[in-house]
Amino acid sequence: QLQLVESGGGSVQAGGSLRLSCVASGGASSRYSMAWFRQAPGEMREFVAAISRSGSRTFYADSVKGRFTISKNNAVNTMYLQMSSLKPEDTAVYFCAGFQYYSGAYYRTEPSQYDNWGQGTQVTVSS
Repeated sequence: QLQLVESGGGSVQAGGSLRLSCVASGGASSRYSMAWFRQAPGEMREFVAAISRSGSRTFYADSVKGRFTISKNNAVNTMYLQMSSLKPEDTAVYFCAGFQYYSGAYYRTEPSQYDNWGQGTQVTVSS
């Protein structure tokens, strides 16, 4: 069972940057398509970005396109989310997630489609 642990969250001012990390254990990240989701208080968990098993393909939510970059280093079983030009509306708990990829679409955007989750890391952006 893949286990995921996020880190890197914190508090920043609007316009600032943060880099989140997600370390995988209990399995090789090279076998998993992975993604970042976020959840603000009182809101549903929403898709942020996804990356293919190899790391060669990415997909972003419109709300973060051009500001966030997802990447993956399978040599160290770690996925990243570089967040720039942060806005107050980016404030949320950020979760990493994964599913073992065999065929078909390399990304999924619904939380229920992911089998493995981290515990989350808080990101707070002040205006």
